[in-house]
Amino acid sequence: MKFPLWAGILTGMIFGICWGMLALSLNLEVFTINWIKPWGTIFLNLLKLIAVPLIFTSLVKGITSLSDISRFSRLGLKTLGLYIITTILAISIGLVLVNTIKPGNIFPEERKTEYYEKFSDTISGKEEDAKSRKEQSPLQFFIDIVPENIVKAASDNSNMLQVIFFAVLVAIAILILPSQKTETAKVFFENIYDIILKIIDLIMIAAPYGVFALMAALVVDFSGDKDVFKALGLYMITVITGLIFMIVISYPMLVRIFAGIKHSKFLKGMLSIQMVAFTTSSSAATLPVTMKEADEEFGISKEVANFVLPVGVTINMDGTSLYQAVAAVFIAQVFGIDLSFGQMILILLTALISSIGTPGIPGGSVVVLIIVLTSVGIPVEGLALILGVDRPLDMLRTAVNVTGDITVSALIDKSENATK
Repeated sequence: MKFPLWAGILTGMIFGICWGMLALSLNLEVFTINWIKPWGTIFLNLLKLIAVPLIFTSLVKGITSLSDISRFSRLGLKTLGLYIITTILAISIGLVLVNTIKPGNIFPEERKTEYYEKFSDTISGKEEDAKSRKEQSPLQFFIDIVPENIVKAASDNSNMLQVIFFAVLVAIAILILPSQKTETAKVFFENIYDIILKIIDLIMIAAPYGVFALMAALVVDFSGDKDVFKALGLYMITVITGLIFMIVISYPMLVRIFAGIKHSKFLKGMLSIQMVAFTTSSSAATLPVTMKEADEEFGISKEVANFVLPVGVTINMDGTSLYQAVAAVFIAQVFGIDLSFGQMILILLTALISSIGTPGIPGGSVVVLIIVLTSVGIPVEGLALILGVDRPLDMLRTAVNVTGDITVSALIDKSENATK
């Protein structure tokens, strides 16, 4: 029987922690830093390597798949609008929770200072950039979104918004041109997207070893400080609280008010969909069950379900967006980085836009999280803190994602019936 990826990552995390503690007791810190930590760095570099092509191909493929919007212009606008609203809601809940609970603040001040100094070059560069922006036009943010050289923009993950802008531009051009002229281009991007997903599969084979190296180095860096594990536990509680709130409160309230579906009926009808999503950690794999239950449990018309739900698999990642916001602020708190209100807004915008390019597969959101971190100057090495516990959170946030898909479908179906 094939060893599951989540089990491999969890095993790697446990063995990494054990090795780190053993290294501290046997004075093997130098060996760990010189011979084990580099493998974790290589794993992180592999994730960063595919960030740009993944986002570009995902966006182009996702937007060009909305070609039916010409037939369902009203339906398309409602779909995009509601998905954006629910994603903003999810990110906002995450930001409120993480700034209220502050799981990263468990770390002692001297540890924060140590990590801040360790990555001072990365942080100071962003701080200088922020200072210079204050002296620029209020519209500088929009100027920066438009690249003057797409090759240069694609060479730096911190310029991901520029890559996203170009991807949207390409996708719109494909939609405008006659289909007979763009069929080859669509097939090309679909094939490249499939290749990128396969590369992710290959990289994830090394995930247990990468997590082992990262966790071993992390324990050595923190000298076995128990505060790191306390903070990690509180971080998980923060994420889980936000995700459960979305499932139990936010979505049922929306469908009760705007679609007339009772709270208990909604939760009962969602159970089978959520269980499939939870066990597979894949919105795409859950789609057949989602479409079946949309008809049988909620009476959503096939016309709405066939359009809204597949689009949701591509662009609706509420649970993922909430997780990205919490993870980004948590890592910033660990490094002692005080994020301004403007940076919080940037996290919201980046998580919103980048969630469109998050593939509906296990572990896809970890890659996209790099975009959120680099957008506000948070060292991506902080991923080492959260990768080991990502699997159970990934399972739960996938359940949130599919719940959001059904919610939006129910709202649109009610709205369409009201206009008939």
